[in-house]
Amino acid sequence: MPRTARHAPAGLVYHALNRAVARLPLFEKASDYAAFEGVIEEAHARFPIGILAYCVMPNHWHFVLRPDKNDQLTEFLRWLTHTHTMRWHAHFGSAGTGHLYQGRFKSFPVEDDDHFYSVVRYVERNALRAGLVDRAEQWRWSSLWRRERGDVASRAILSRWPLACPRNWVELVNTPQTEAEVAAVRTAIRRGNPLGDDAWQRRMAKRLHLESTLRPRGRPKRRPK
Repeated sequence: MPRTARHAPAGLVYHALNRAVARLPLFEKASDYAAFEGVIEEAHARFPIGILAYCVMPNHWHFVLRPDKNDQLTEFLRWLTHTHTMRWHAHFGSAGTGHLYQGRFKSFPVEDDDHFYSVVRYVERNALRAGLVDRAEQWRWSSLWRRERGDVASRAILSRWPLACPRNWVELVNTPQTEAEVAAVRTAIRRGNPLGDDAWQRRMAKRLHLESTLRPRGRPKRRPK
């Protein structure tokens, strides 16, 4: 299991992800997605964390978040996941049949430089990358749609970015990312390591006790006799 920043300090940007057990569908129709977005809004009212980006997919979801209080990340995502699980089972009459999510969410901190843009592009490109839409902004259940096509009330849940949003952002999201960008984000998702330049990675890993996420995997090479 990857390490995550369990006591996420305020001020940092984090990517967070959770998946359904065995990648079974969490959302199959528009009302399923709408109900989950309702839970997002309730969670945000209770724990007003900065929501910078998100994308809800058929069997998982992504968030890019910026807490302004220590442990707010965990409080927000724990309430969101627990409440959605309870309501999902109640709706489908499946209470007591087992877990809905794989477990605790996965998260990693992100440096607020070009790595931030890379992570948000990765999140907001999700539906396009999966072939669910022809353009990323067409996916109704994402921050990109909410930002570009939502009304004032629906956009209010989204927070200001730590960096300026490029004027051509929609086109940037619709432009494929490099293999290296995608690989870096996916590695951070898998391992829970901080995503940023080398010095920032090492500094954050030490601060958040995530040093193990930066160590090479596998058995150490045997020294020659």
